[in-house]
Amino acid sequence: MDHGGGGGGGVWIRAVVAVAAGGAIAARAVRRKSVDSTAVFVGVPAMVAHTVAGYRFAGMLLVFFFTASRMTRVGEKRKRALDPDFKEGGQRNWFTFRVEASDFGSDCSRVGECGKSLERQNSYLVHTTLIGRKQVLSNSGIASVLVVLIALVTGGSDRCLDTRESSLVTALIGGVIGHYACCNGDTWSSELGILSKAEPRIITTFKRVRKGTNGGVTIDGLLAAAAAGFSIGLTFVLLGFLTTQCSSDVFWRQLLVIPLATAAGLCGSLIDSLLGATLQYSGYCSLRKKVVGVDGPTVTRISGRNILDNNGVNVVSVFLTTLITALACVYVF
Repeated sequence: MDHGGGGGGGVWIRAVVAVAAGGAIAARAVRRKSVDSTAVFVGVPAMVAHTVAGYRFAGMLLVFFFTASRMTRVGEKRKRALDPDFKEGGQRNWFTFRVEASDFGSDCSRVGECGKSLERQNSYLVHTTLIGRKQVLSNSGIASVLVVLIALVTGGSDRCLDTRESSLVTALIGGVIGHYACCNGDTWSSELGILSKAEPRIITTFKRVRKGTNGGVTIDGLLAAAAAGFSIGLTFVLLGFLTTQCSSDVFWRQLLVIPLATAAGLCGSLIDSLLGATLQYSGYCSLRKKVVGVDGPTVTRISGRNILDNNGVNVVSVFLTTLITALACVYVF
């Protein structure tokens, strides 16, 4: 028994829709001075690749983009006071980040004592730093490779998760689900967890740490990560009802994607926190009275080593969650 629609109107129609939608989103971001040209040149092709592979993949990308962006706007003032890397309007997406002069006090030269040069800080006070290709690639690069492979293997037709039909396609689709469940879960967890009234505990030892410490987790943050994964799984299933054709028993088994994506969101956030606690530096600056990500004379180390930056942690956690989810889908479906 068949359910849903066909291949979404054909590859060419999808490509046209993707260019139009991606162009509109990029134009809006440029008008808001939120992105640089490199982010646009990377983001729009990523949108096209996702849509050509199937509307479900474009849907997951857009749900991640818009919900993550919304979460970063919740409690902006509190986040700026707690998190030295807080980016106004978005921490892990295409939006801008500004460092306010009030963060450093009247004597900006004192910022150098927290491990950053005066010249660099002054440039932050004058210019807006636009999100570029690195941030876009860290959040969509792996998925973009996977959706291109899916399009090549399937010819652009939406497929159900079913190893009896193709273990390769099932693994690739599962990887994309895991990818966006991880990205969304990490963002929701970071953006909402830091606002929790509970004191975070570092994931490696469960000792209490200051808010803004890399690797610090709260119950609220973990629940947010699971909810973010749920939203990705729900998007995949709902769009799949409209765009896929498969037998009745396979069709209803697609509902298992929802708990699977929920688990992937939580798992990805935990992996990200573990990497942040061990491979990303956190210290407390006695001058600025907040957690910072670089060492300096007035900084007391809390955790981690200066091995990976935020983008590096994202890429590793996303890769691992993508792999785990792909294998899980092959086993489940």
